[in-house]
Amino acid sequence: MSSMQKIKTYTASTKMCDLISENYNMLLLIFRFEIPLGVGEKTIREICEENDVDEKTFLFIVNFLLYREGKDASDLHKSLSMPLIIRYLQNSHNYFLDYRLPTIRLNLFSAIEGCPPDVTYAIRKFYDEYVEEVNKHMQYENKYVFPYVEKLLEGNKDSKYSIEIFRKRHDQVELKMMELKNILIKYYPAQSGYKLNTVLHDIFSCEEELKDHNDVEDHIFTPAIIELEKEFM
Repeated sequence: MSSMQKIKTYTASTKMCDLISENYNMLLLIFRFEIPLGVGEKTIREICEENDVDEKTFLFIVNFLLYREGKDASDLHKSLSMPLIIRYLQNSHNYFLDYRLPTIRLNLFSAIEGCPPDVTYAIRKFYDEYVEEVNKHMQYENKYVFPYVEKLLEGNKDSKYSIEIFRKRHDQVELKMMELKNILIKYYPAQSGYKLNTVLHDIFSCEEELKDHNDVEDHIFTPAIIELEKEFM
């Protein structure tokens, strides 16, 4: 983005349809907040109120994802709805594990059918191992991190765990997707067609989506929980 280009910060009075029309990737965000389409001419505030979504948290994540505003801000655990952020992250996990990655797998395997068997086997194995890695990463959060934070919010601190444990093991799972993309671009032996190009486009998009997901965890969720934990010291 040019330094001369004005950044448009979205507010509660912005029409939800304008947010989506001007930033189509916000379609994924409203889905993760469980906001349906059919928003009419209503403002972000009106839509959030109708869907029991904390307006401030919604707008904070919108402007963070668009412009990285508020990165690592202080007192997030007081100003944002942590239960809503957990719900957002859980829905994001469901999107990747139940829809996005299985769909890419189906289309990828179809696109490489004409490859030599050893190449087909190698690509399939690489992709399935990658998905298993993502699944372990996200299931760990679902099973350990989110319940830990929910207990914190109730006023109970597990002395055997801290968000620092999660932060240290929070590997960047999108990096493996980058490896797959580069393998296909550099070494795919057959003539490329629409199928493979479409899959590559999906892989590029998914890589960006995973980065956004991890950025929310690393720069909003984790800093907020670190601040929350300090209240138990």
